[in-house]
Amino acid sequence: MPLLPIFGHDVLRARLREAVDRGTLPASLLLQGPRGVGKQQIALWLARLLLCEKPDQAPCGACKSCRMTSEARHPDLHWYFPRPRLKDGNPDISEVREDMAEAIAERLSNGGVYEASGGEEGIHIATVRAIVQSAAISPAIASRKVFVIGDADRMVAQEGAEVAANAFLKLLEEPPADTTIILTSSEPGALLPTIRSRIVSVRVAPMAPSDVRAFLENDTVAGRLDFGDKKIDDLIALAGGAPGRLVGREASQSALAMAERLLEAAASLDRAPRLRISLGQGMRGARGKFSDTLDALTALLHQRARLAAIRGNEAEALGAARAMDAVERAKELSNGNVNPQLVTASLLRTLAPLVR
Repeated sequence: MPLLPIFGHDVLRARLREAVDRGTLPASLLLQGPRGVGKQQIALWLARLLLCEKPDQAPCGACKSCRMTSEARHPDLHWYFPRPRLKDGNPDISEVREDMAEAIAERLSNGGVYEASGGEEGIHIATVRAIVQSAAISPAIASRKVFVIGDADRMVAQEGAEVAANAFLKLLEEPPADTTIILTSSEPGALLPTIRSRIVSVRVAPMAPSDVRAFLENDTVAGRLDFGDKKIDDLIALAGGAPGRLVGREASQSALAMAERLLEAAASLDRAPRLRISLGQGMRGARGKFSDTLDALTALLHQRARLAAIRGNEAEALGAARAMDAVERAKELSNGNVNPQLVTASLLRTLAPLVR
């Protein structure tokens, strides 16, 4: 089954296409933006554009390369993303590639609709070695190779692996002339500074409501979502321009439930609920889940502001808008690996007078 068609991001895609046409596309770039906004989809679309056999129509969707890239089986498209550590503590490159091929096949079996990587998954040093080695090989059938490295902030540092790490940094800084490397990240602040200094960052903005609607109404996507009696307008509001975060009912509902608890605690006159919520966030290792909670909180506050404006309650609408600004500041802090407990405690103090 092929990957999903790309939805929205027309302005960004036009910029990328123009850069390709002019020959000014950076050899190593980072697509950064909210979780679920479609960064890996854009990266894969850009790969199709670069590998298409008809440059004046790229991506044409009809040539052999386009057909192969749409199914992520083009030999010159190398797609990597976080995976559980393999049982063999020191797997060889063939094992890494086999594991990635199985993971990609699983994503394709769901029509390209997939949940965010779990907290126990990472891009381990064996994967880094596989990337570096593949980059040194000439393209198989196209004129170039494209590497898509999703959730690059999950790259795991490992003692004794300096040679592979330095080789990867050199690859980012001076990739072969026939190679394009596209990293994606929802938490760019968690990327190693040595990586960030070697790539050009491109922001992927939230999608327009009409594009989110088109995504949710896609037959494949609709078959993967289960939100009971929620109307599509409610899902669009909950997505907050990043519909990918709705994929996977359990994770999405968990983030929404925690966001609702955060709002309830902030509105309470009793400090005890705020303390319990803060301590419940954990001290480390849950950046993905914490970010999802903050994204869901933004969506809830957006709904509150919209409804308050409809009712003519300017004070409540203004409070919700200011609360959204506070949540965005919390997101920036969480990207820098700040203790989630401290971020939550500070956020709740700020939200308290704004949401009561």
